[in-house]
Amino acid sequence: MTPRDLAERLPAGFRFGTSTAAYQIEGAVDEDGRGPSIWDTFCAEPGRIADGSSGAVACDHYHRSAEDVALMARLGTGGYRFSIAWPRIQPTGRGPVNAAGLDFYDRLVDDLLAAGQQPMATLYHWDLPQALEDDGGWLNRDTVDHFAEYAAIVGERLGDRVEHWVPVNEPNVAALLGYGTGLHAPGKALVFDSLLVAHHLLLAHGRAAIALRAAGATSVGCANNHAPIWPASDDPADVGASKLFDAMWNGMFAEPMLLGRYPVDLAPLLEDVVRDGDLATIRQPLDFYGVNYYNPMRIAASDEESEVPFDFREVVGYPTTDLGWPVVPDALREWLILFRARFRAAVPALMITESGCAYNVGPDENGVVDDHERIDYLQGHLTAVAEAIERGVDILGYYTWSLMDNFEWADGYVPRFGLVHVDYETQVRTPKRSFSWYADLIAAHRRAHAD
Repeated sequence: MTPRDLAERLPAGFRFGTSTAAYQIEGAVDEDGRGPSIWDTFCAEPGRIADGSSGAVACDHYHRSAEDVALMARLGTGGYRFSIAWPRIQPTGRGPVNAAGLDFYDRLVDDLLAAGQQPMATLYHWDLPQALEDDGGWLNRDTVDHFAEYAAIVGERLGDRVEHWVPVNEPNVAALLGYGTGLHAPGKALVFDSLLVAHHLLLAHGRAAIALRAAGATSVGCANNHAPIWPASDDPADVGASKLFDAMWNGMFAEPMLLGRYPVDLAPLLEDVVRDGDLATIRQPLDFYGVNYYNPMRIAASDEESEVPFDFREVVGYPTTDLGWPVVPDALREWLILFRARFRAAVPALMITESGCAYNVGPDENGVVDDHERIDYLQGHLTAVAEAIERGVDILGYYTWSLMDNFEWADGYVPRFGLVHVDYETQVRTPKRSFSWYADLIAAHRRAHAD
């Protein structure tokens, strides 16, 4: 399929974009008044990051944002999803505003608009100010109040120019990996007690949506990480385990936002957590529902001795990325169709707010980064989106992860998700073949719908 063939299947007005996150690209962690975050602390603990690295420098985007915005303009995308570092705005997560930090994002938004890039700002992409974590972090309900104050500050400054807002990125990942398993910052392994964190993150989403709209925001959505959950076999134990994990990974976050309730299997675990009015606060009207999609997961029942009732099994029969993640575009298409059918009128238009792949290809002797596998991934997943649209699912756009290679959390700098290769020693940016393919697709889409 040529870029033109695919472009013609995507509707007029379909938004092509790219995504990044502050801690993964900005660097400058000790500059201009920024306070430490839980990821600064986590990275300093031996053994936490696969290659022993951190986001202290990352892609140096804080100093090179103009160069990076120019790359977006060259790519031809219509939107850019970035996150705002809470520790740059309020170094301790509360109190006075750090003017230099807010000024940085003010300039970035202006630069994006001048380059034809509509901003989509994420308020929380996991970099909680360390001072708040010292007081309990997301286990402490007071953090929700601080987050609402932070949202109001940012909304007041940027709300007149930011097209779309995402209060909290992937609350399931932040809760379950950060507080459930300890694989992410702040590194707590609380297992099911992490559901308290999930509730507070959802409550923070709702409170921030209210604050943003009060400041003039006209489009507030979410960016929830969703995955099709497949049972490892037809055995009733495996089917039951997969349904429970599906409730924890998917339903725990979609149902409160869209229906104002928790999944029936999990609600009893939250009885002592949920206060009157909480679910109404979480269920704020959404202008779009953001879906971060990477791959399906295969779940089996665990042994009786296990702390959790499910095991992760390999998804076999499909190609994999360099992280071992299965590449299954059809799973995205089916998930979008089933999600829309399940929630019907409760769900607004969808937006693919992240979707991408890690292939660790560098420049050859001619300086060419031939990441043809990423091209195949993008073509397959955008085709899946087109097929879902043809089946009646309202999908506004696709923001690929990521604009550039970056610090990939606990995996450090080994995985490369970018359309642009970054030499972390020199900070030289080299657009990959996938960059050119995406640019060709965008140009073909523009031509196809010029009339």
